Amino acid sequence: MAFNPAAYKAPVAKKLPVVLLLDVSGSMGGDKINTLYDCVVDMIASFVNQRMKETIIDVAIITFGSEVKLHSPCSENQPYVPVSDLQDQGISRFYADGMTPMGTALKMAKDMIEDKAFTPSNIYSPAVLLLSDGQPNDSWRTPLDDFIKSGRSAKCQRFAIPIGNDADRSVLREFTGDDNNIFFAENAADIADAFQKFTMSVSMRAASQNPNAIPKVSNAPFDNNVAQDSDDDDEYI
Repeated sequence: MAFNPAAYKAPVAKKLPVVLLLDVSGSMGGDKINTLYDCVVDMIASFVNQRMKETIIDVAIITFGSEVKLHSPCSENQPYVPVSDLQDQGISRFYADGMTPMGTALKMAKDMIEDKAFTPSNIYSPAVLLLSDGQPNDSWRTPLDDFIKSGRSAKCQRFAIPIGNDADRSVLREFTGDDNNIFFAENAADIADAFQKFTMSVSMRAASQNPNAIPKVSNAPFDNNVAQDSDDDDEYI
């Protein structure tokens, strides 16, 4: 066999996307919204400090309150931003206002995950966190069912942080499908502890030998179709 230097490829790190669905409705005002912002900044710093050799963590932040949007510096052209870039660019402050359009946020997240241009198949299945302190005020039933039961989003690892007694814990429990992935925060002071548990869960998964070996999708490919990427000879994982 002829020697071909081009046949030797260095290992390519796989991406583990993290999607944050954050309630920034009016009831999140005061200490809760400020603590939430600090927790997201601390989470990003933790992911940067714990960089893995074979796994890259990118984060998409969707906020829902008076509007549902990708939160800057995340954008429609780059919904997932590497954690190092998030730290360097800085995350815009959160402002509490409006109602709780959770269903619309779930639909946005699902559309982003189903779009292979933004969430390709040759990555690990996303970890998704849904945080809220209230009841959804829009049509949430169908978006929730679609997210957890069909398509690529059904393969995601799902977490929830309900804040206070007004949070609809039944909806968040249904979203996760696993009580172990629910981290309760009774008040603003507890948000940091809940976020630390979420951060630890993602960090442990990123450092594991098989980051796709998560509950209910153990060893399953993120995409149903096992194929090869033109730039990578590995199978989708």
